[in-house]
Amino acid sequence: MSIIDEINALKKEKNAVILAHYYVAPEVQEIADYIGDSFYLSKIAVGLEEQTIVFCGVSFMGESAKILNPEKTVLMPDMSADCAMAHMADKESIERVRKDYDDVAVVCYINSTAELKEYCDVCVTSANALKIVKALPNKNIYFIPDRNLAHFVADHVPEKNFIFNEGYCPIHENIKVEEIKEAKAEHPGALVLTHPECSAKVREISDFLGSTSQIIKYATESDLEEFIVCTENGVRYELERQNPHKKFYFPITEPVCHDMKTVTLEKILKVLKTYENEIIVSDERRENSKKPLEKMLEYAK
Repeated sequence: MSIIDEINALKKEKNAVILAHYYVAPEVQEIADYIGDSFYLSKIAVGLEEQTIVFCGVSFMGESAKILNPEKTVLMPDMSADCAMAHMADKESIERVRKDYDDVAVVCYINSTAELKEYCDVCVTSANALKIVKALPNKNIYFIPDRNLAHFVADHVPEKNFIFNEGYCPIHENIKVEEIKEAKAEHPGALVLTHPECSAKVREISDFLGSTSQIIKYATESDLEEFIVCTENGVRYELERQNPHKKFYFPITEPVCHDMKTVTLEKILKVLKTYENEIIVSDERRENSKKPLEKMLEYAK
């Protein structure tokens, strides 16, 4: 029996479902029941019939799934898979901003720890941040932890006053303008599709800005055949699966999230056998941190 057959048999036996982010390895996406970006996966996790969720991604994703589904078992194939940006804000800065600004909404990118979410008003993803921030009644917006996504949203919502945090995604931050220009010189007909977690300089030379799912949708619906993709290279699998006749190029230094790539078929099989690496969130933390997540789902309808 192959490892894939073993995984499928255990899934059925243990009433389990596999969720995978677009950034994990292709072979993991291939065996997943649901593949998507953070927003899609957070929505799909709510209401699943299966009792066990194997979350192929990084820790904040597993935490969010557990917070929204406290009665379910949430397993992480690799407990060390983390997101550096998720830790780049703190309770003290939130308290300081609330003291200094009246009528402020603390908007928390879903790429954050459960602890950080406890002190926020609403969560957002890169797919719904614009829609939600526009809908908020507050004049002042403290957007954490990502400065690049915050500036992207601020550019489109000039009527609000933004207070910026200095967090960032090291993977997207490292994408170089010079390498994009080199790719453009090699493929002059290609459009540049960029995630808003990239720096302002990269965003400025891009043809389209959007979340991972929005990038896939744009490339799929476009009449053009060539694209330069400025986000984590795991998205190549879904782009090519949906568009086998189109060409996708990445900067020479391909953006790779090594934490996402720690998820393997062997580790998925192991947690299905042993039920180790279970996400545990205390009742108090869950109650506090689920409010901004539920508010996100409400606003995003």
